[in-house]
Amino acid sequence: MNIILMGLPGAGKGTQASKIIKKYPIPHISTGDMFRLAIKNETELGIQAKSYMDKGELVPDEVTIGIVKERLSQSDAKDGFLLDGFPRTVEQAEALNGIMDELGNKIDRTINVDVDEEELINRLTGRRICEVCGTAYHLVFNPPKQEGVCDLDGGKLYQREDDNPETVANRLEVNMKQTQPMLDFYKEQDILVNVDGSKHIDDVFVEIDEILQDL
Repeated sequence: MNIILMGLPGAGKGTQASKIIKKYPIPHISTGDMFRLAIKNETELGIQAKSYMDKGELVPDEVTIGIVKERLSQSDAKDGFLLDGFPRTVEQAEALNGIMDELGNKIDRTINVDVDEEELINRLTGRRICEVCGTAYHLVFNPPKQEGVCDLDGGKLYQREDDNPETVANRLEVNMKQTQPMLDFYKEQDILVNVDGSKHIDDVFVEIDEILQDL
């Protein structure tokens, strides 16, 4: 099974990715992991990517796509993979289809963990951090025993600047604009499945698992 996992910040995509690879023997391939591996192995494309990254520049599509092809050609991805963080644009999605054609393979499903914008804002703005030890809490999902105080060391809890409602709403808007063309692309190919990410973590996975068992 060759899966693409999508979801906006706060949707719980990372949690579901962990659950998928725990049950199914396929590699979880993220963009960051691919870049790190190519750089570590000093492949030609890895060296090129590092030269851009060291200058704080975006890695060009042709280099990124080449690194993806290198990774998906490896033996551990032969029987399936979970792709996370790629593709990010329709152009990259079209290039991925080309890679799969060359490998004699195809993307089976694109699973989008779908959560209402208001719920995402609530999730992302509820985080609080201990100023002493850095432990993270959440006002709804993992609250401290005493409001505003760390359970571990009594340190004061604070909200990160990028977790305030205005910043979060802007971040989500940017992400939604980037994501929608991708969702439309895979919907046209009839391989997009939306799952309700507002449910309990385990219930979301049950829904994803049912999709995967059909492949």
